[in-house]
Amino acid sequence: MGAMTKVRLKWVKNKNLDHVIDTETDLKAACILKDAIKRSPTGFLTAKSVADWQKLLGLTVPVLRFLRRYPTLFHEFPHARYASLPCFKLTDTALMLDSQEEIIHQSHEADTVERLCRVLMMMRTKTVSLRSLHSLKFDLGLPDNYEKTLVMKYPDHFCFVKASNGNPCLKLVKWRDEFAFSALQKRNEDNGVTGEDSSYREFKRGQSTLTFPMSFPRGYGAQKKVKAWMDEFQKLPYISPYDDSSNIDPESDLMEKRAVGVLHELLSLTIHKKTKRNYLRSMRAELDIPHKFTRLFTRYPGIFYLSLKCKTTTVILKEGYRRGKLVNPHPLTRLRDKFYHVMRTGFLYRARGLGMVSKEELLLDRPEDDLEEEGSEEEEIVEGSELEEDSEDE
Repeated sequence: MGAMTKVRLKWVKNKNLDHVIDTETDLKAACILKDAIKRSPTGFLTAKSVADWQKLLGLTVPVLRFLRRYPTLFHEFPHARYASLPCFKLTDTALMLDSQEEIIHQSHEADTVERLCRVLMMMRTKTVSLRSLHSLKFDLGLPDNYEKTLVMKYPDHFCFVKASNGNPCLKLVKWRDEFAFSALQKRNEDNGVTGEDSSYREFKRGQSTLTFPMSFPRGYGAQKKVKAWMDEFQKLPYISPYDDSSNIDPESDLMEKRAVGVLHELLSLTIHKKTKRNYLRSMRAELDIPHKFTRLFTRYPGIFYLSLKCKTTTVILKEGYRRGKLVNPHPLTRLRDKFYHVMRTGFLYRARGLGMVSKEELLLDRPEDDLEEEGSEEEEIVEGSELEEDSEDE
C-alpha cells in the first residue's frame, strides 16, 4: 500500500475541553497539598515550607495565596512559636473527603493494579522510572504512597529495580495475558456483542482492522482530503499497544498508526482521559513512539485534543468527553468533583464575605447549578495558531 496522503490541519480550540483543564489544574494542586499536609508528621504545613512549590503544583499564583483561597479545605492558624508564620492544616471537611478517597482506593484496588500492569506492559523493557510514574500518579488515580501500599502488597506483579543510569524504576514481574487487551479492542468487542458492529468478529479472524472513534471539529470531517486520509488510516491494520513492534519499519504509516494506538491506550488508562504532554515525553523511548510525537496529536484531531491552557500543553482523548463531561467517570473522579465543589464553595463564600458554609451543604452531591452551563460541542478554528512541533513548554 502506498504512503498515506497526509493533510496539514489547523489547530482548533475547544472551549469545553479547555474549561476542564482550567478547573482541574487547581483541583490537582489542592489534592497534592492535601496529601502533603496529611503526610506531614506535624499534621500541618507552614507557608515557608511550600513557598517554592508553585511550579511543582502547576500554579500561576503564589502557593500562600492559593491556600488562602480555599478556606473550606485548608484551615489557617499562626505558628505556636513564630506568630507571624502562617500554618495550614486540613479542615474537618477535607479530612472527611480524604477518608472517602481512602475507601475508594481500597475498594478499587484490583482496578488500580490492573492499570499499573497495563502501563508497564506497554513499555519496551516492561519498566518505568519512578520519576515518570510519580508525574502520572494523579492522572492514573494511584494512591498517594502507592510504592508502599500498592507495590509492596503485590510482589508477584511488581518489583523495584535500578536502571543502568542508577534511577529507581518499577518493573513488571510477570506478563499478564488477561490484561493485554486494549480499550479500543474492548470498545469494538462491546459493540460487536450488542450487534452494532461486526468488524470486531472479522478483526479476530484476521480479516479486518479496528476503527478509532473520531469526532471532528465542525466543517473538518467533511473536507474531502481529510476524509480520504482518515479512511486510509482506519484501513491500516490495528496493532495492539501490547504487541511487539520491533519488526515494523519505524518510518512506515503502520508504525504511525501503532503510535496513535499507544497514545490512545495510555490516555484511556488515565482516569480523567488526559495528561500533560511532558509526562508522555519522559516515557517516549520506552513506549517506542517517535521523537516528534506532538504532530500525532495535531494530525489526528478527530481522536486527540491539545489544550494550551494554564501555561502547559495537555493532551485529551476526545472520546472520553461529551459536552465537557467525562463519559464514564471513575469513582475517584466523582469524588474529585465533590472536592472541587467544596473548593469552589469556600471560594464563593469568601468572596461574598459570609460565614463558613455548613457541612451538610458541602457533602451533598454537586448541585446542578454548580455545573457549568451545557455548552455545545462546538470548536472554532483559530487562524494562524498551528501548534509548534514539540516546542518545549515547560
